[in-house]
Amino acid sequence: MNGSTVFDYELFIIGGGSGGVRAARRGAARGARVALAECARMGGTCVNVGCIPKKIYSYAAHYAESFQDARGYGWRLPQAPALDWEALKTARAKEISRLNGIYENLLAGVARFAGRARLLDAHTVEIAAPDGSTTQARAQRILIATGGTPFVPDFEGRELAITSNDIFDLPTFPRRLLVAGGGYIGCEMASIFNGLGAQVTLAYRGEQILRGFDDEIRAHIAAQLQAHGVSIRLHSDIVKIMQKENVLQVQLSDGETVEADAVLSATGRRPNLDGLGLEQLGVKLTKGGAIEVDEHFESSVSGIYAIGDVVGRKALTPVALAEAMTLVDALFGAAEGKTPRHMDYDNIPSAVFTHPPIGTVGLTEEQARKGGRAIRVYRSEFRPLVHTISGSSERTLMKLIVDDATDRVIGLHMAGPDAAEITQGFAVAMKAGATKAQFDATIGIHPSSAEEFVTMRDVARR
Repeated sequence: MNGSTVFDYELFIIGGGSGGVRAARRGAARGARVALAECARMGGTCVNVGCIPKKIYSYAAHYAESFQDARGYGWRLPQAPALDWEALKTARAKEISRLNGIYENLLAGVARFAGRARLLDAHTVEIAAPDGSTTQARAQRILIATGGTPFVPDFEGRELAITSNDIFDLPTFPRRLLVAGGGYIGCEMASIFNGLGAQVTLAYRGEQILRGFDDEIRAHIAAQLQAHGVSIRLHSDIVKIMQKENVLQVQLSDGETVEADAVLSATGRRPNLDGLGLEQLGVKLTKGGAIEVDEHFESSVSGIYAIGDVVGRKALTPVALAEAMTLVDALFGAAEGKTPRHMDYDNIPSAVFTHPPIGTVGLTEEQARKGGRAIRVYRSEFRPLVHTISGSSERTLMKLIVDDATDRVIGLHMAGPDAAEITQGFAVAMKAGATKAQFDATIGIHPSSAEEFVTMRDVARR
């Protein structure tokens, strides 16, 4: 830093989502002068229109299944249960407001700016407040943590479609919902609203939903969704949406027309960079429109950094948190007695909250086969104990991918109840380099689905 240059802050953060808030907190805890600007509610996508409301609605949808399954266990309900959409929305909004307050309180010691920020140069930020006034701040370093935003393709009637930002607070419950997109957001929303009682059609232009996940898991989940009542139309996309009185008529590329009360476009997300002024500063972007950063999260312009969804590496909240802590350690030093963090993108566990949910960590079978690597595949498919008398036909699929040369477990995949909770624990073992022999030597918890991962003995294929 030039000794003659005076900065208001050592770190100015644009974006009050998970990554931005974590960087602000950790930076302030190191004694740095930190500021943060956010133009919307605190918490970003995850808290407001992503992970949290999605999981709340997923829980709500599971109750419908539980009411049905309970009959097999001898429970008799006096009347058919019915969803109160307004009550669910109100409860969700109350919880989100509580979390917004928590995020605000986490910023003690951080200068807070409410408004939309843009960069005037590599060290100057201008914040436009809701009342139209503007403020400028000078910072030694600027961190972009503005997350992602839904992308809606260009088709006739695209203004009639909604995105995942809108789906949680629709004025009326959509009895017929068409979801365009077969990624994790589209599949989760299709599954959730099907569980809540909607008639759901999922249209995806590809050959199978959930591209990028293990192929066998993809096929299994597609079959389970269809068994639950979701209509999946592959090799199909929206061509046109037309408003006909109170009904949306959706023309699909396969030649069919579907009527819906709402159309959700879940065809991907893009880095949220509009209006930041990065182009004028010469900040390099990747082909996908993300900010290009080095191993220290610094952009092509010295002093400008980026983390989270805007860098296009792993669009997961825990990844943004880890990147934030890694960056703060690099800029201001690790906490006392701690070793500076290094961001490792190997063996990052993730989940898809479909019904049933998916848990995955490590390589898919297809990824593991690349390069001629010798592998062993172990798999188990079964009806979980909870459904042996519930009457449900839902099945669980579990897989292990093992490297032949080292015996290390390099891929673990599950589709079934509690998949996320089960996968998290095994992710620790895989991060530590656990071998199949060590899995085999571990005693299982009986009866549980989780024990299948330590009792698989027969190789399904090599």
